[in-house]
Amino acid sequence: MDEQTKKLKKDYLRYLRLQRNMSANTMDAYARDLDKLLVFLENEGKQPEQVVLSDLQTFAAGLHDIGIGPRSQCRILSGVRSFYRFLVMDGYMDNDPTELLESPVLGEHLPEYLTPQEVDQLKASIDLSKPEGHRNRAIIEVLFSCGLRVSELVSLQWSQVYAEERFLRIMGKGSKERLVPISDLALKEVDNYLPWRNSLKIKAGEEDYVFLNRRGGHLTRTMILIMLKEQALEAGIQKTISPHTLRHSFATALLEGGADLRVIQALLGHESIGTTEIYTHLSMQTLRQEVLNHHPRNMRG
Repeated sequence: MDEQTKKLKKDYLRYLRLQRNMSANTMDAYARDLDKLLVFLENEGKQPEQVVLSDLQTFAAGLHDIGIGPRSQCRILSGVRSFYRFLVMDGYMDNDPTELLESPVLGEHLPEYLTPQEVDQLKASIDLSKPEGHRNRAIIEVLFSCGLRVSELVSLQWSQVYAEERFLRIMGKGSKERLVPISDLALKEVDNYLPWRNSLKIKAGEEDYVFLNRRGGHLTRTMILIMLKEQALEAGIQKTISPHTLRHSFATALLEGGADLRVIQALLGHESIGTTEIYTHLSMQTLRQEVLNHHPRNMRG
């Protein structure tokens, strides 16, 4: 990568951080996706500012050819569009070559979710004689009861927990703050975990993190994922689950309990109601039934 391309990339990432207020994790993802394009252009002997639509179409076709799935292709191309919008906005280019760039068509993807009974089954399978047993039960209950992203869980600190008022103060994507109620059961599971936590030799600077590993450091997203997959196997749950599964289960349980979609949107920290509709797998049939049941033109006297 030549110096000019490195400068463009550096300026773009600074723009994402300062102007779009992106988290470090999101910026890393954008940088990795952008690198795919920059490597392609280097092999083609082109600078980013020289690109035309046909170059990007060749790049997109190459993503398909190397086995990258439609959803990942869409994410990568979304990052490419963002990059070129920045180049136009900052005066590096006069025209945006991505304006007519098409993404692959996606079918509706409905992620797995667990019923409350399956969440109980997952928790019941935990061996509480193991040192981290109560911690793992607390993690599962907090994810299910509060609908947190896994990044929000691993970064959760005691200063964000208001136990008496029964809510958490969560810093979500784009450093946007939201308040999330926490159930009595989730607080009880956290209390049960505290004796083991208090026995740890906690690393300097890690004292305020709620969930710690055996070495006294805060957990990572990968640790949570591995724990949940192993626990699902132990519980005999056949579904493919991840921390996101419990977030989706939270939204699904609220929807099925009659919660308003806008309330669920606020609790999940979604900017768009469309994102919430995907989480809660609202089908057109469900929407149609709501109209049939509740619109005055469909009610019979």
